[in-house]
Amino acid sequence: MKKFVVLVFAVAALIIMTGLSSAGSRNLLSACLPSCSGVVDKKTKEGFVAEITFRNVGTSEGTWSVNIAFEGERWTWTGMMQKLTLGSCDKRTLTWEGTVPANAPVGSVARLVVYYNDSFQAWAWWIHIVPGAELSITSSIVR
Repeated sequence: MKKFVVLVFAVAALIIMTGLSSAGSRNLLSACLPSCSGVVDKKTKEGFVAEITFRNVGTSEGTWSVNIAFEGERWTWTGMMQKLTLGSCDKRTLTWEGTVPANAPVGSVARLVVYYNDSFQAWAWWIHIVPGAELSITSSIVR
């Protein structure tokens, strides 16, 4: 049953993309990360890199204003907007570097969201905040 539901969604997405790409001069953008999902453990103030490959799936050249954010209930990080121009079927990888905010609580998560022009797409990439402090016993004595 689960495979059937996934198949239905995949077919629906394919039909929608095919319909939109045949709409003429409309430019479409798709994005994919190397594996397109995952959870990355990070400490507060720790750096991270997000690399996203975009492809113009339209039939003519297009230009987009692209940005990313990690958005959660307890913390948010927003990147710097980048301009992206792609010819039909061209692809390009953009990179953002960031730092987990100092006020991100341990145990919290934030999800990657990609913004382009008036659209956005939430991805299954998450940053999970882990403790930065680790306790180590350096000596002991019993008498």
